Amino acid sequence: MKIFLDTADLNEIREASSTGLIDGVTTNPTLILKSGNTLYSTAKLLQLEHPTFESISTEVVAETAEEMVEQARQYLGIGPAITVKVPCTVEGLKACRTLSEEGVKTNVTLVFSVSQAILAAKSGATYVSPFVGRVNDNSFSGVALIQAISETFSLHRVKTEVLAASVREANQVGRCFAAGADICTIPTKVFWKMYDHILTDKGLELFQKDWEEATK
Repeated sequence: MKIFLDTADLNEIREASSTGLIDGVTTNPTLILKSGNTLYSTAKLLQLEHPTFESISTEVVAETAEEMVEQARQYLGIGPAITVKVPCTVEGLKACRTLSEEGVKTNVTLVFSVSQAILAAKSGATYVSPFVGRVNDNSFSGVALIQAISETFSLHRVKTEVLAASVREANQVGRCFAAGADICTIPTKVFWKMYDHILTDKGLELFQKDWEEATK
């Protein structure tokens, strides 16, 4: 089980990474815009500061596969964690195949069906990103989609890893992993909420009280 952070905020990433529990980062154009930095500078700093990260996503946006591949090349020299994120479109999957054949890590994003996940896997994707929250928004179960993709990949021994994206609540993290996700990418606020449980708080309160009594 691996946890990626879905953010481009460097300070948030530093704080969460200090726990030793973060395995990578996913970004998108919206997150980069919010950060106020460029994608290149963000990716370069992340690779420098977090050399143990498995994956640092760099999303390409273009109309043709050739343009996507050309965009991707500017990031490849940054470091071994660089992962090129492409959309699940005809051109995106063409770009995925070209990059995958060159040994580049790829993440196919905006996946909303098992059929799309199959095409991504056949294109050589390292990761496939089904969008849990957005599927839920459209009256389907995002966790059920994760399970269906995971079961299909397992049945056919597919190496592509299932990366649950658009995860909005801490309880969804556990449900996605239980459904077979290899990775969950989550906002930092969701990561910190994973620690929270009222029974933990009550237990600590009781232990503290008893400890104080025992050491009087």
